[in-house]
Parts: sequence; C-alpha cells; structure tokens
Amino acid sequence: MKRTPFAALLLIAGAALAAAGFLAGRHGVHDAGVPQAAGAPAAGPAPQGERKVLYWHDPMVPGPRFDKPGKSPFMDMQLVPVHADDAAQGGGVTISPGVQQNLGIRVETVRRATVSSSFDAVGSVQFDERQSVAVQTRVAGYVERLSVRAPMERVRRGQPLATIFAPDWLGPLNELAALRQAGVSADLLDAARDRCRALSIPPELVQQAEDGVTPTARFVVTAPASGVIAELGVREGAAVTPGTTMFRIAGLERVWAIAEIPEAQSMRLARGQSVKATLQADPGRSFDGRLAELLPEVDAGTRTLKARFEVANRDGALVPGMLLRLRVAGPSRSRLVTSAEAVIRTGRRTLVFVRRDDGAFEPRDVVIGQEIGDEVEIIEGLAEGERVVTSGQFLVDSEARLRSVGPVPDAAATATTTSGAPATAPGVHVADGRVESVEPDGLTISHGPVPSLKWPSMTMGFSRSDPGAFADVKKGDAIRFEFREGGPAGWQLVSVHKLAPGASR
Repeated sequence: MKRTPFAALLLIAGAALAAAGFLAGRHGVHDAGVPQAAGAPAAGPAPQGERKVLYWHDPMVPGPRFDKPGKSPFMDMQLVPVHADDAAQGGGVTISPGVQQNLGIRVETVRRATVSSSFDAVGSVQFDERQSVAVQTRVAGYVERLSVRAPMERVRRGQPLATIFAPDWLGPLNELAALRQAGVSADLLDAARDRCRALSIPPELVQQAEDGVTPTARFVVTAPASGVIAELGVREGAAVTPGTTMFRIAGLERVWAIAEIPEAQSMRLARGQSVKATLQADPGRSFDGRLAELLPEVDAGTRTLKARFEVANRDGALVPGMLLRLRVAGPSRSRLVTSAEAVIRTGRRTLVFVRRDDGAFEPRDVVIGQEIGDEVEIIEGLAEGERVVTSGQFLVDSEARLRSVGPVPDAAATATTTSGAPATAPGVHVADGRVESVEPDGLTISHGPVPSLKWPSMTMGFSRSDPGAFADVKKGDAIRFEFREGGPAGWQLVSVHKLAPGASR
C-alpha cells in the first residue's frame, strides 16, 4: 500500500520533464527560423559544409550587386545569391556532369593541321581568242568554189577552204608571160615580177606565167592553222573585195575556262597558278592548265571577279560551252584548326567556349581564317591542345550570361576616360560612393542614388576597362565615379576620383 503513491509520483515527474524538453525544443526551432532584419550583422561564419554567399543579384540584370536578399528593383522577382565557389571560377561557369550529359555538351581538342589554300571553282569553256586566225582576200574577185560550207566545221592546217577567181590578175600575168617569151632584159622582167607581188598574186601563179603556162588567175585559199570555223563570211559565187574576212579559225589546242571567283578568294590568286580541270560530265578525264589572267572588274551584284584559265586541249575534247571543275592549287601551311560548330558568330565578335582543367567553361574571343570543310582555321585566341565546346555551346553561353561571366564587350564600345571633367557623353552616369573591395577585374562600391537611372542606394560591382585602371584606388576610399553600361559586371567604370573625407555631391 505504501509503494503505490511513490510510483505515481515518479510517473508524474517523468511526464513533466518530457513536456519541458518538448517545449524547449519547439521554442528553439522557432527562433532559428526567424529571418534577420535587413542590415543586421552576420551571426558568424557559415556552418561547415554550407556555401558562402558573396552577394545577391538579379539574373535578368546581372550587373548590379546587392549585399542583402530581397526583391529586385528591376524585375518582379527575388534576388539570387552568388556563392563563393561560383565566383572562384575565374570568369568561367561550372555545369554539373549530369546537366552536361542532359544538354549533350561535347568538347573537341584544338589541333594543328596542314591547311592548303587550294579551292574549287566551276568554269565555262570558251575559245582562246589569242589563237584566233582571220583569213582575208587582198584582191577583188569571186568565190568559184567553197570547200567549207558551215560554221564550226573542224579544219586542218593546209586544208583547202575556197577557190577564188581574180580577173584583175590576168593582165599582169599575161604581161609577164609575154615579156618572158620576147626575151627582154632582166630589168623589165624584174619590174613585171614586182608588179605581181604588189597585187598579192601567189608565187606559184607567177612561176606558171614565166614557165609559159596560160595564166588562169585562180587560186586556192588554204587554212593557216588547225581548229574550227568560228566565222564564215562568204558563200559560193559571192564577190569579194580586198580586206574581206572570209573565214575566222579558232584554235582548239588550248582553250579558256572562265570562272567567277568570289572577291574574298580572289586575293589568294596569282598569275601562273596551276590548275587541274576535270569535266563536269566525266570526272575521270582531267586536263592541266594555269591562271592566265584575273580580269580587273567586279560584278556588283554577285561580288565576283572573272578569272581566265588556259587549259591544254591537245586532243580537242573540250569545246565551248562545256563545264569544268577547276581545282586551283595554292601553298600549304601548318595552322590550328577546330570544328566549325564550335565557333559562335555574334555579328561583331567571334568566340568559343573553352573547357578548362578545373572543369569550368570559359568564353574566349578568337580570330578565324578560312574554312576547310567542317573545320575552321584559328589564327588567334586558342592554343594547341585546348578543348572547346562543339555541341551545346549556346546553352553554356546562356548559363554564363545568367551568372554574369559572359564575354566582355568590344573595347570600342567601352572606351574610358581619366579626366576629371563631368561626363557629357551619352550613356555615362555619375554617382558618389565608398569602395568596399578591390578585385583584379573591378571594384565593389556602395553608392548613393543615381537619378539618371532612377536607382536607389545600393552596393554593386563595376568592372574596369583594363586591370591597370584606377590602380591608386583602395578599399574604404570615398569616391566620385562615372560609369556606363558594359563590361562583364554589366556596368563599367569610366573614371574614378577620390573625395576628401566628409565631401558630398
């Protein structure tokens, strides 16, 4: 009977202790979840394993930096923290391996290769005008017989083309024959011969008259060269006069291939360059040639120049109108190359994303040369062995812009001035502030309101135009500064001037 009250007391005391512990734990959890007031000092270093926050920013306007969380003054959204491990990437952006796999990001190593300046062009076959021969008559007469009756007929050197009857030759030839039979002096015979030569009488007709053969005043016109009849100027029975072009023969031993070369590629052409030509209709047949001339005229519509190539055609297989594929040979050189897919062209700039040894992706400006198939020549900006992103680089670029590590704008767009005069250039803003920290690429400044931008007082980062700018500015300095939009932080310093202690705008 005495044990029962004692056990009851023990049970009541245990329940009271349990309730007190529960209430104390609940009160502690509630206090830990209360947010600190804006501007309150930090409670201490972040617990081990927790990421350190450097500042907050608006991902849509990544330039301004804030020292407290809250709502963005630019967008209807909360500010996003930037952690120390993100800033330690040195201008790069880190993407987890899982996300890289999901985005399909691939990299390729920059390598050195032998690059040839050769290129292909398509040319149309034409006659070589330098081989064109005109066949004319030097006497008035008639075409008694025409051996070649149609244009574009092939002829051989020495082949008869037409028979001409020249009545004006009969008198001089008969006179020469009569003097020869009369046995006159040699001087008279020489004078008669000179008269025949002056009338362009062929030597064989003159010799026939001296031999006593009755003059006929007919002679056969033969082809002076092999080729085709490009122009037929007479018909059988037609009258001819001195200077009449009866035939024009175009040679086929060598032809022209006329190709339109883009203006950019024409700078790589030089007279005498060798060329290998293949038939468009029969790639198995090839011909050797050389660049004869680059015509000094640019087509304003197509921005091309006409190049004239001389192509050997000894067997006469090439005729006008045929198409040739021309392989223009050029010198070879060793160059850095990478995939053309890795290059991002923004219109004003050309850049790639380089994967560093620490796994971060860094934007890099490059200067490219000619494109060789699926690859592009790298003239400046990369080194052999570096790895560049060839797939998914636009997603990396978007991630870099959200984290404010995007590439720096053109220097021409972010010119700086060190004069103390007030900024008068459009887009330049002025503010007073205090330097909170000095980094190699910029300054973190707590500044007052900026009326020209309708900004309240805030702390944010500003980039420098170059690492050596404003070297005399130290942490804690009171300054009056000018800035404009641009730079990796979104806003770039134009000038910085120290203020005396207690000075205000």
